[in-house]
Amino acid sequence: MTFLEKIYLPAVMGGILITIRHLFRKKATVRYPEKTREFSPVYRGQHVLKRDDNGAERCTACGLCAVACPAEAITMDAAERKKGEEHLYREEKYAATYEINMLRCIFCGLCEEACPKEAIFLTDRMVNTDFGRGEFIYGKDKLVETVDQRIDVTKRQTPEVLEFKKIKQLSHNR
Repeated sequence: MTFLEKIYLPAVMGGILITIRHLFRKKATVRYPEKTREFSPVYRGQHVLKRDDNGAERCTACGLCAVACPAEAITMDAAERKKGEEHLYREEKYAATYEINMLRCIFCGLCEEACPKEAIFLTDRMVNTDFGRGEFIYGKDKLVETVDQRIDVTKRQTPEVLEFKKIKQLSHNR
């Protein structure tokens, strides 16, 4: 090794040159509250449990979403509909409790693909942050959409699916 290599002068100068080059590059960060970054059209964010056109919950607690979830983040308990609750639930069986552990969820969208009733969708909304772990277990109170504030998920569906849904002769499209 030469004397300059022994005192690490070329390595130090190389590091300073890299730092100076990075000073004049375009910044990757965004000043968040003032500006927001554009999301991809296929971005998968917070989950939502959809309602049908009459306002009844679509979920029938079949459990396919929980089975499809690779992170095992979805749990539910099924219950039978009682007399007088026909306007609340579409089928005789419904999800009495439906929970998603957002800390375990990897937002893969497999629950959305597995659902035969099109009850669960991943929206373009961000999952809120919090300080406690318990706040990240989302129940039906946070997941089910309200009747007066529907969430549009048509951009998550392909044109083939939208055409298929127009066929009212099929039992699951009624």
